[in-house]
Amino acid sequence: MPGACTDSGSTLAIRPGGIGDTILTLPAIEHLKPGEIWVRSEIVPLVRGAFRVRSIASTGVDLLGIPGVEPPPGLVASLRRFSRIDSWYGATRPEFRDALAGLCDDVRFHAALPAEGFRGHAADFFLSQVGGHGAAIPAIATGPVERRRSIVFHPYSGSARKNWPMERWIRLEQELGGVEWAESPDGTRFEDLLELARWIAGASLYVGNDSGITHLAAAAGARVIALFGPTDPEVWAPRGEKIRVVRAASMEEISIAMVREAVEQQLQQLPR
Repeated sequence: MPGACTDSGSTLAIRPGGIGDTILTLPAIEHLKPGEIWVRSEIVPLVRGAFRVRSIASTGVDLLGIPGVEPPPGLVASLRRFSRIDSWYGATRPEFRDALAGLCDDVRFHAALPAEGFRGHAADFFLSQVGGHGAAIPAIATGPVERRRSIVFHPYSGSARKNWPMERWIRLEQELGGVEWAESPDGTRFEDLLELARWIAGASLYVGNDSGITHLAAAAGARVIALFGPTDPEVWAPRGEKIRVVRAASMEEISIAMVREAVEQQLQQLPR
């Protein structure tokens, strides 16, 4: 597939990955000021409005470079519209890298995650990949939110070892009262992540594990308590002025009293 990108001056950013990783990459993407961004389908609502956005699944770009597989009609032409492509996708797929490089003279591949042993914050790492500097603080524009005096619990994450024991969530709910559960079988569920972000931002406080939804809450401007065990908050904690991290060597070592104290301290910061 010979040819090169145009000289349009427009950049394409391709960012796969989960909710948290993509949110932490938002400052880097904002630094690029891309003409278009391709992300996972569920993340499209979070960046729609800030950028022209497409889901990676809808583009067929994942088929690029697979031997014997023709890319979808229009994909090659779409890619050639850009004068620069920054991709966190396909960095470990040589065939994909070669195929994309054959379509554009300026293709820049970035590691999707910091290397093992990295010291610093992941958001700063992603920003530095595209030439940015300073403390990167992800933000999502939710629009107007409806304020309510409640605490949102989100007791899940992408890994069981990052989950605080469910019985402690239930005990803490009984002690505190006024709790709303997000995404639980009996809680409030949203199909659209932007609606979820807006709903969380309207609460007095959010409490969650190290998860994509916790990063979503922080980026939406919520007051957040993030529970960390096996992962390093120096690298992966949500960022913002209203964030408090409760950490122990394992999630089982985080006591109800530790979280209760953090909740009370955060609630004391609320405007009267």
